[in-house]
Amino acid sequence: MATPTLPAELSDATSDERSLRRFLHGLPGVDQVGVEQRAAGLGTRSIKKGSKLQAIDTAISMVDLTTLEGADTHGKVRALAAKARRPDPERPDTPRVAAVCVYPDLVATAVEALAGTGIGVASVATAFPSGRSSREVKLADVALAVHSGATEVDMVIDRGAFLEGRYGQVFDEIQAVKAACGDAHLKVILETGELATYDNVRRASWLALLAGGDFIKTSTGKVSPAATLPVTHVMLQAVRDWYTTTGELRGVKPAGGIRTTKDAIRYLVAVHEVAGPDWLTPSLFRFGASSLLNDLLLQRRTQLDGHYSGPDYVTVD
Repeated sequence: MATPTLPAELSDATSDERSLRRFLHGLPGVDQVGVEQRAAGLGTRSIKKGSKLQAIDTAISMVDLTTLEGADTHGKVRALAAKARRPDPERPDTPRVAAVCVYPDLVATAVEALAGTGIGVASVATAFPSGRSSREVKLADVALAVHSGATEVDMVIDRGAFLEGRYGQVFDEIQAVKAACGDAHLKVILETGELATYDNVRRASWLALLAGGDFIKTSTGKVSPAATLPVTHVMLQAVRDWYTTTGELRGVKPAGGIRTTKDAIRYLVAVHEVAGPDWLTPSLFRFGASSLLNDLLLQRRTQLDGHYSGPDYVTVD
Protein backbone atom coordinates (compact mmCIF):
# COMPACT_ATOMS: atom_id res chain seq x y z
CA MET A 1 0.00 0.00 0.00
CA ALA A 2 2.89 2.43 0.50
CA THR A 3 3.42 5.24 -1.98
CA PRO A 4 6.91 6.78 -2.36
CA THR A 5 5.70 10.32 -3.16
CA LEU A 6 4.39 11.03 0.34
CA PRO A 7 6.32 12.62 3.25
CA ALA A 8 7.72 10.01 5.61
CA GLU A 9 5.01 10.38 8.25
CA LEU A 10 2.26 9.91 5.67
CA SER A 11 4.06 7.13 3.83
CA ASP A 12 4.30 5.24 7.11
CA ALA A 13 0.56 5.73 7.59
CA THR A 14 -0.12 3.87 4.35
CA SER A 15 2.34 1.04 4.87
CA ASP A 16 -0.35 -1.47 5.87
CA GLU A 17 -4.01 -1.74 6.88
CA ARG A 18 -3.33 -1.35 10.59
CA SER A 19 -1.23 1.79 10.12
CA LEU A 20 -3.83 3.31 7.83
CA ARG A 21 -6.61 2.64 10.31
CA ARG A 22 -4.54 4.10 13.15
CA PHE A 23 -3.82 7.24 11.13
CA LEU A 24 -7.41 7.81 10.01
CA HIS A 25 -8.87 7.23 13.44
CA GLY A 26 -6.15 9.45 14.94
CA LEU A 27 -7.33 12.48 12.97
CA PRO A 28 -8.90 15.19 15.17
CA GLY A 29 -12.64 14.79 15.56
CA VAL A 30 -14.90 17.31 13.85
CA ASP A 31 -16.77 19.70 16.14
CA GLN A 32 -20.25 19.29 14.67
CA VAL A 33 -21.73 22.35 16.33
CA GLY A 34 -18.69 24.45 15.49
CA VAL A 35 -18.51 23.54 11.80
CA GLU A 36 -22.25 24.02 11.33
CA GLN A 37 -22.22 27.39 13.09
CA ARG A 38 -19.24 28.61 11.06
CA ALA A 39 -20.84 27.45 7.81
CA ALA A 40 -24.06 29.24 8.72
CA GLY A 41 -22.20 32.39 9.73
CA LEU A 42 -20.11 32.59 6.57
CA GLY A 43 -23.26 31.95 4.56
CA THR A 44 -24.69 35.30 5.69
CA ARG A 45 -21.80 37.35 4.29
CA SER A 46 -23.00 40.03 1.86
CA ILE A 47 -21.08 40.94 -1.30
CA LYS A 48 -21.13 44.37 -2.93
CA LYS A 49 -22.23 44.80 -6.53
CA GLY A 50 -18.78 45.03 -8.12
CA SER A 51 -17.53 42.01 -6.21
CA LYS A 52 -20.74 40.12 -6.98
CA LEU A 53 -20.16 40.28 -10.74
CA GLN A 54 -16.62 39.01 -10.20
CA ALA A 55 -17.95 36.20 -8.00
CA ILE A 56 -20.52 35.22 -10.64
CA ASP A 57 -17.87 35.08 -13.37
CA THR A 58 -15.61 33.04 -11.08
CA ALA A 59 -18.44 30.60 -10.34
CA ILE A 60 -19.28 30.21 -14.05
CA SER A 61 -15.65 29.36 -14.78
CA MET A 62 -15.80 26.63 -12.11
CA VAL A 63 -18.89 24.80 -13.36
CA ASP A 64 -18.66 21.20 -14.56
CA LEU A 65 -21.66 21.27 -16.92
CA THR A 66 -23.14 17.83 -16.41
CA THR A 67 -25.59 15.39 -17.93
CA LEU A 68 -25.75 11.95 -16.32
CA GLU A 69 -29.08 10.43 -17.30
CA GLY A 70 -29.97 7.11 -18.85
CA ALA A 71 -31.70 8.99 -21.67
CA ASP A 72 -28.60 11.00 -22.64
CA THR A 73 -28.01 11.18 -26.39
CA HIS A 74 -25.17 12.32 -28.62
CA GLY A 75 -27.30 15.30 -29.61
CA LYS A 76 -27.82 16.31 -25.99
CA VAL A 77 -24.07 16.15 -25.36
CA ARG A 78 -23.37 18.31 -28.42
CA ALA A 79 -25.93 20.86 -27.22
CA LEU A 80 -24.32 20.86 -23.77
CA ALA A 81 -20.90 21.38 -25.37
CA ALA A 82 -22.25 24.33 -27.34
CA LYS A 83 -23.51 25.88 -24.11
CA ALA A 84 -20.16 25.22 -22.46
CA ARG A 85 -18.37 27.08 -25.25
CA ARG A 86 -20.75 30.05 -25.23
CA PRO A 87 -22.86 30.02 -22.06
CA ASP A 88 -24.60 33.26 -23.03
CA PRO A 89 -24.37 33.70 -26.84
CA GLU A 90 -25.46 37.34 -26.62
CA ARG A 91 -22.69 38.13 -24.13
CA PRO A 92 -19.39 36.91 -25.64
CA ASP A 93 -17.49 38.16 -22.58
CA THR A 94 -19.18 35.48 -20.45
CA PRO A 95 -16.56 33.02 -19.14
CA ARG A 96 -16.54 29.46 -20.43
CA VAL A 97 -17.23 26.66 -17.99
CA ALA A 98 -14.46 24.41 -16.67
CA ALA A 99 -15.61 21.09 -18.10
CA VAL A 100 -18.43 19.02 -19.52
CA CYS A 101 -19.15 15.82 -17.58
CA VAL A 102 -20.76 12.77 -19.24
CA TYR A 103 -20.84 8.98 -19.11
CA PRO A 104 -17.83 7.12 -20.60
CA ASP A 105 -19.60 6.04 -23.80
CA LEU A 106 -20.34 9.70 -24.65
CA VAL A 107 -16.85 11.05 -23.99
CA ALA A 108 -15.78 10.85 -27.64
CA THR A 109 -18.77 12.97 -28.67
CA ALA A 110 -17.90 15.61 -26.06
CA VAL A 111 -14.22 15.58 -27.06
CA GLU A 112 -15.11 16.18 -30.70
CA ALA A 113 -17.57 18.97 -29.85
CA LEU A 114 -15.10 20.75 -27.57
CA ALA A 115 -11.94 20.35 -29.66
CA GLY A 116 -9.66 23.37 -29.45
CA THR A 117 -11.64 25.14 -26.71
CA GLY A 118 -9.54 24.25 -23.68
CA ILE A 119 -12.71 23.09 -21.91
CA GLY A 120 -12.15 19.83 -20.06
CA VAL A 121 -14.05 16.62 -20.73
CA ALA A 122 -14.86 14.80 -17.50
CA SER A 123 -16.30 11.32 -17.28
CA VAL A 124 -17.83 9.48 -14.37
CA ALA A 125 -16.54 5.94 -14.01
CA THR A 126 -16.08 2.95 -11.68
CA ALA A 127 -19.70 1.78 -11.91
CA PHE A 128 -21.10 5.23 -11.14
CA PRO A 129 -23.14 6.03 -9.08
CA SER A 130 -23.24 2.96 -6.80
CA GLY A 131 -19.71 1.67 -7.30
CA ARG A 132 -21.09 -1.84 -6.96
CA SER A 133 -18.99 -3.92 -9.33
CA SER A 134 -15.68 -5.74 -9.55
CA ARG A 135 -12.43 -3.82 -9.74
CA GLU A 136 -11.87 -5.22 -13.23
CA VAL A 137 -15.15 -3.72 -14.44
CA LYS A 138 -14.39 -0.41 -12.73
CA LEU A 139 -10.97 -0.15 -14.34
CA ALA A 140 -12.46 -1.05 -17.73
CA ASP A 141 -14.89 1.83 -17.21
CA VAL A 142 -11.95 4.17 -16.57
CA ALA A 143 -10.05 2.83 -19.59
CA LEU A 144 -13.02 3.50 -21.88
CA ALA A 145 -13.24 7.09 -20.66
CA VAL A 146 -9.50 7.79 -20.91
CA HIS A 147 -9.04 6.11 -24.28
CA SER A 148 -11.96 8.15 -25.61
CA GLY A 149 -10.17 11.35 -24.59
CA ALA A 150 -11.42 12.25 -21.12
CA THR A 151 -9.14 14.75 -19.39
CA GLU A 152 -10.79 14.18 -16.00
CA VAL A 153 -12.26 11.09 -14.34
CA ASP A 154 -14.78 11.19 -11.49
CA MET A 155 -14.68 7.88 -9.61
CA VAL A 156 -16.86 6.70 -6.73
CA ILE A 157 -15.40 5.04 -3.67
CA ASP A 158 -16.74 1.75 -2.34
CA ARG A 159 -18.80 3.18 0.50
CA GLY A 160 -19.64 -0.28 1.82
CA ALA A 161 -15.96 -1.12 2.21
CA PHE A 162 -15.27 2.24 3.85
CA LEU A 163 -18.13 1.94 6.33
CA GLU A 164 -16.99 -1.57 7.24
CA GLY A 165 -13.53 -0.20 7.97
CA ARG A 166 -11.81 -1.87 5.01
CA TYR A 167 -9.75 1.25 4.38
CA GLY A 168 -6.90 -0.57 2.65
CA GLN A 169 -9.28 -1.90 0.00
CA VAL A 170 -10.60 1.60 -0.71
CA PHE A 171 -7.06 3.00 -0.76
CA ASP A 172 -5.80 0.35 -3.19
CA GLU A 173 -8.76 0.86 -5.51
CA ILE A 174 -8.24 4.63 -5.67
CA GLN A 175 -4.55 4.06 -6.42
CA ALA A 176 -5.42 1.58 -9.18
CA VAL A 177 -7.87 4.04 -10.73
CA LYS A 178 -5.32 6.85 -10.47
CA ALA A 179 -2.81 4.71 -12.36
CA ALA A 180 -5.42 3.89 -15.01
CA CYS A 181 -6.15 7.61 -15.48
CA GLY A 182 -2.71 8.30 -16.94
CA ASP A 183 -2.55 12.06 -17.52
CA ALA A 184 -6.24 12.59 -16.69
CA HIS A 185 -7.05 14.24 -13.37
CA LEU A 186 -8.84 12.09 -10.81
CA LYS A 187 -11.78 13.34 -8.75
CA VAL A 188 -12.73 10.97 -5.93
CA ILE A 189 -16.44 11.01 -5.06
CA LEU A 190 -17.00 10.28 -1.37
CA GLU A 191 -20.84 10.29 -1.48
CA THR A 192 -20.90 12.15 1.81
CA GLY A 193 -24.66 11.69 2.23
CA GLU A 194 -23.97 8.00 2.91
CA LEU A 195 -21.03 8.52 5.28
CA ALA A 196 -23.30 9.61 8.17
CA THR A 197 -20.79 11.68 10.21
CA TYR A 198 -18.40 14.56 9.72
CA ASP A 199 -15.64 12.40 11.19
CA ASN A 200 -16.21 9.89 8.40
CA VAL A 201 -16.11 12.70 5.84
CA ARG A 202 -12.73 13.81 7.23
CA ARG A 203 -11.39 10.25 7.19
CA ALA A 204 -12.64 9.60 3.65
CA SER A 205 -11.15 12.91 2.49
CA TRP A 206 -7.72 12.05 3.87
CA LEU A 207 -7.95 8.51 2.52
CA ALA A 208 -8.63 9.84 -0.98
CA LEU A 209 -5.80 12.36 -0.74
CA LEU A 210 -3.35 9.75 0.55
CA ALA A 211 -4.23 7.48 -2.38
CA GLY A 212 -3.56 10.20 -4.96
CA GLY A 213 -6.88 11.88 -5.71
CA ASP A 214 -6.41 15.26 -7.40
CA PHE A 215 -9.85 16.39 -6.19
CA ILE A 216 -12.19 15.22 -3.48
CA LYS A 217 -15.85 15.48 -4.47
CA THR A 218 -18.89 15.41 -2.21
CA SER A 219 -21.49 13.52 -4.15
CA THR A 220 -22.79 11.78 -7.23
CA GLY A 221 -25.88 13.97 -7.21
CA LYS A 222 -27.96 10.79 -7.04
CA VAL A 223 -28.14 10.56 -3.22
CA SER A 224 -29.74 12.96 -0.74
CA PRO A 225 -28.31 14.86 1.00
CA ALA A 226 -25.72 15.78 -1.60
CA ALA A 227 -23.41 18.78 -1.14
CA THR A 228 -23.84 20.82 2.03
CA LEU A 229 -21.83 23.76 3.29
CA PRO A 230 -20.70 22.10 6.55
CA VAL A 231 -19.48 18.98 4.69
CA THR A 232 -17.67 21.16 2.18
CA HIS A 233 -16.04 23.03 5.08
CA VAL A 234 -14.66 19.72 6.39
CA MET A 235 -13.31 18.83 2.94
CA LEU A 236 -11.76 22.27 2.47
CA GLN A 237 -10.05 21.87 5.84
CA ALA A 238 -8.65 18.56 4.62
CA VAL A 239 -7.07 19.99 1.45
CA ARG A 240 -5.76 22.97 3.40
CA ASP A 241 -4.13 20.68 5.97
CA TRP A 242 -2.84 18.45 3.17
CA TYR A 243 -1.12 21.46 1.63
CA THR A 244 0.37 22.46 4.98
CA THR A 245 1.78 18.94 5.40
CA THR A 246 2.90 18.16 1.84
CA GLY A 247 3.11 21.43 -0.09
CA GLU A 248 0.73 19.94 -2.69
CA LEU A 249 -2.47 21.68 -3.75
CA ARG A 250 -5.49 19.41 -4.15
CA GLY A 251 -9.03 20.43 -5.12
CA VAL A 252 -12.60 20.17 -3.84
CA LYS A 253 -15.81 19.72 -5.83
CA PRO A 254 -19.23 20.03 -4.18
CA ALA A 255 -21.89 18.46 -6.39
CA GLY A 256 -25.65 18.11 -6.16
CA GLY A 257 -28.22 20.57 -4.87
CA ILE A 258 -26.35 23.80 -5.64
CA ARG A 259 -28.84 25.62 -7.85
CA THR A 260 -28.72 29.37 -7.24
CA THR A 261 -26.19 32.18 -7.48
CA LYS A 262 -26.71 32.85 -3.79
CA ASP A 263 -25.73 29.23 -3.05
CA ALA A 264 -22.64 29.45 -5.25
CA ILE A 265 -21.44 32.65 -3.59
CA ARG A 266 -21.81 31.04 -0.16
CA TYR A 267 -19.50 28.27 -1.33
CA LEU A 268 -16.98 30.75 -2.74
CA VAL A 269 -16.91 32.57 0.60
CA ALA A 270 -16.26 29.23 2.30
CA VAL A 271 -13.40 28.48 -0.08
CA HIS A 272 -11.78 31.86 0.62
CA GLU A 273 -12.20 31.69 4.38
CA VAL A 274 -11.53 28.00 5.07
CA ALA A 275 -8.94 26.92 2.48
CA GLY A 276 -7.72 30.29 1.26
CA PRO A 277 -7.76 32.48 -1.87
CA ASP A 278 -5.36 30.15 -3.70
CA TRP A 279 -8.28 27.74 -4.10
CA LEU A 280 -10.47 30.29 -5.92
CA THR A 281 -9.58 28.85 -9.32
CA PRO A 282 -11.15 26.14 -11.52
CA SER A 283 -8.00 24.07 -11.13
CA LEU A 284 -8.77 23.67 -7.41
CA PHE A 285 -12.50 24.21 -6.98
CA ARG A 286 -15.45 23.09 -9.09
CA PHE A 287 -19.22 23.04 -8.93
CA GLY A 288 -20.90 19.84 -10.10
CA ALA A 289 -24.07 21.39 -11.50
CA SER A 290 -26.07 22.25 -14.59
CA SER A 291 -29.13 24.16 -13.40
CA LEU A 292 -26.76 26.42 -11.41
CA LEU A 293 -25.32 27.80 -14.64
CA ASN A 294 -28.72 29.06 -15.78
CA ASP A 295 -29.19 31.12 -12.63
CA LEU A 296 -25.63 32.44 -12.76
CA LEU A 297 -26.26 33.66 -16.31
CA LEU A 298 -29.53 35.34 -15.34
CA GLN A 299 -27.94 37.04 -12.35
CA ARG A 300 -24.98 38.12 -14.48
CA ARG A 301 -27.35 39.88 -16.86
CA THR A 302 -29.08 41.51 -13.91
CA GLN A 303 -25.77 42.89 -12.66
CA LEU A 304 -24.85 44.25 -16.09
CA ASP A 305 -28.27 45.53 -17.21
CA GLY A 306 -29.65 46.72 -13.91
CA HIS A 307 -32.85 44.69 -14.25
CA TYR A 308 -33.83 41.03 -14.07
CA SER A 309 -33.89 38.99 -17.27
CA GLY A 310 -36.32 36.09 -17.29
CA PRO A 311 -35.41 32.48 -18.14
CA ASP A 312 -36.40 33.03 -21.77
CA TYR A 313 -33.10 34.85 -22.25
CA VAL A 314 -30.90 31.83 -21.57
CA THR A 315 -31.04 28.23 -22.63
CA VAL A 316 -32.61 26.21 -19.82
CA ASP A 317 -31.39 22.59 -19.45
